[in-house]
Amino acid sequence: MKKGSRTSTGLMLLFCALLTGCATVVENGEGDPLESPNRAFHSLNNTLDEHILGPVSEFYVWVTPELLRTSVGNFFSNLGTLNVILNDLLQGKFEQGVEDAGRFIVNSTFGIAGAFDVATGLGLERHNEDLGQSFGVWGAGEGAYLELPVLGPNSVRDAPDLVSSVYTNPLYYIFESTVSLPLTVLKLIDDRARLASAIRLRDKSALDTYIFTREAYRQRRTHLIYDGNPPDDAFDDLAQASAKGIE
Repeated sequence: MKKGSRTSTGLMLLFCALLTGCATVVENGEGDPLESPNRAFHSLNNTLDEHILGPVSEFYVWVTPELLRTSVGNFFSNLGTLNVILNDLLQGKFEQGVEDAGRFIVNSTFGIAGAFDVATGLGLERHNEDLGQSFGVWGAGEGAYLELPVLGPNSVRDAPDLVSSVYTNPLYYIFESTVSLPLTVLKLIDDRARLASAIRLRDKSALDTYIFTREAYRQRRTHLIYDGNPPDDAFDDLAQASAKGIE
């Protein structure tokens, strides 16, 4: 999907505002057999966000110039490009894979390790592909919805990407943990800062933030699998579950 950004940790919440009107609300049960532990982790994540991650990200925005924050985001996005290229190939998007490889080379060199997005100006647009999307393209169902501690919304189908994204990240091979761990924390803070508006909107507009987050996540993942053009019946399973939930 063009002009996307790598989804990790809680990035999927960015689409809450866009999907409020179309999210299917599944009140219980089907598609969420782990709702009880999921809600416990959702509560934990909200507490951590309220008392730690949220305030830290606000301080980060306050002390860091916007231009520098943009470079930080570009740097981490560029590191994720190798995972995108891998999944371009797994999905048979070979032309897009070549384009993304060119994007990685251009930004890693002329963009100074990805700090500057030179490639977009040259017509090499950013794409969003991951292992969960590849499984979806191959026909795998979502499986159980998961809310993971710190990492947020996920699913049985999408969770393996947490591993593949580590092994395709150059930081894993270049730096020891004394360097890679602080960079990972910086990415988490930067991601949270970019989601601040969406999270505030969610907290103000949703009666049940758990259901809102879950359904926004599911809708967004479906859109990504179909590159923004899901077929008319793409949400039939969720709609049927919703109907059963309100009978």
